[in-house]
Amino acid sequence: MSSFSIIMIVLGLGGLGFFLGRSRALSMSDTNHQKLHSLPGYYGQIVALYTIVPALLILMTWLFVQPILIETRVSGMIPDSVIPEGGAKSLVLADVRRISGGLDALIAASGLSEDELAQLNADQTDIRKQLAEVGVAIGTDVQGPVFEAAKTFRATENVGRFWMSGVTLAMAVLLFVVTLLRITPDLRARNTSETFVLSLLIGASLVAILTTVGIVGSLLFETLNFFKMYPAKDFFFSTVWNPQFRGGSDLGILPLLWGTLYVSLLALLVAVPTGLMIAIYLAEYAGKGLRSFAKPAIEVLAGIPTIVYGLFALITVGPFLRDYIASPLGLGSSSSSVLTAGLVMGIMLIPFVSSLSDDIINAVPQAMRDGSYGLGATKSETIKQVILPAALPGVVGAVLLAASRAIGETMIVVMGAGAAAKLGLNPFEAMTTVTVKIVSQLTGDTEFASPETLVAFALGLTLFVITLGLNVIALHVVRKYREQYE
Repeated sequence: MSSFSIIMIVLGLGGLGFFLGRSRALSMSDTNHQKLHSLPGYYGQIVALYTIVPALLILMTWLFVQPILIETRVSGMIPDSVIPEGGAKSLVLADVRRISGGLDALIAASGLSEDELAQLNADQTDIRKQLAEVGVAIGTDVQGPVFEAAKTFRATENVGRFWMSGVTLAMAVLLFVVTLLRITPDLRARNTSETFVLSLLIGASLVAILTTVGIVGSLLFETLNFFKMYPAKDFFFSTVWNPQFRGGSDLGILPLLWGTLYVSLLALLVAVPTGLMIAIYLAEYAGKGLRSFAKPAIEVLAGIPTIVYGLFALITVGPFLRDYIASPLGLGSSSSSVLTAGLVMGIMLIPFVSSLSDDIINAVPQAMRDGSYGLGATKSETIKQVILPAALPGVVGAVLLAASRAIGETMIVVMGAGAAAKLGLNPFEAMTTVTVKIVSQLTGDTEFASPETLVAFALGLTLFVITLGLNVIALHVVRKYREQYE
């Protein structure tokens, strides 16, 4: 049974539990519910909660633990002799997973029984060809131990799925019946329900914290493994980025860091002044009719997928800058450039700055405006000397959000700025960023334990530290200026 089916059954059982619990409570009360400790709906809630939540927790835990246990078991079945030279066992395990997924399609297409499948041997049967016929592509010939591991993987996974379905549904049914039978007029259903919901809210709050801890922990752990293989001094101070998966790599971060900061700076130079002026106009000058139309129209830019912006940079902005500015001035001949990515990314960031700044400016108390006007200040003087200083903490937050978005952007840089890792000041030259190289280093069938792959985690950790530094600076600015206006 699939996970989706289990979830639907559990949710359906929980919904049934709510109505039955409420009906049972109503049957035990009088007309005004005087005999019940809580309202009837709370009795239905506790039945639904005890039916759904523990079962789904078991399901999520099972889905997390089962693949780890299966891969650990199957990994021991793969001898070193079937691992390609210069490859890793993880690549063979990937083939095992693909073959395992294709066996179900193979059984359906060929009409094999489970017993006949168990008797298949990769050395005697062209398994690779049969798998290709059902849409499962394997890069190399299927060797006997790999095929046996795939059959074990499939069998173990099916057994695990069977027990997962049984245990999850049994838990849901058991708690459904027990909670329903526990309903009495004296049961403190409201207290139980509210305590349960409070625990869920606390658990949901911990998800963000634990996710952050997990991300930082994984980055830190893999970064330490990288620095055991590659000197930290060369990584942070080398000006050459030239990964070679066969050895002899130069993995200096400085060209990538320079490209990231260069593109982000150009984007902010476009987005911050434009967005801030839009926010001032909409908040202080525009009428209600124009504001009601203009603000949603500008915010539409934030909903456009970044791939569309990338295509716009590749097809329109890049060729325009090359043909009408760079080539005539002799500054470059490529449509991929830092300026192309910076301009398009700046357009994308305008709604982040304008919408947040507009909300912050509107939140400035009207009394501050009236006081300024009362002292004889003009509207422009009031905006410059009263409103903007008062709104500065929020504007700094908007700029920080835009900066973080710019630093983390990938698709626009790939299609607009290219993939050349180099140091330079010419904005019409192609460059690349840290995020682009993180993707490229982790893409493809590469050995995970190699420095060329692990460097992606070092790049990610460096980017995380930079973003954290921006947050600290912004927090300092916010605290410093907020004290003057509270």
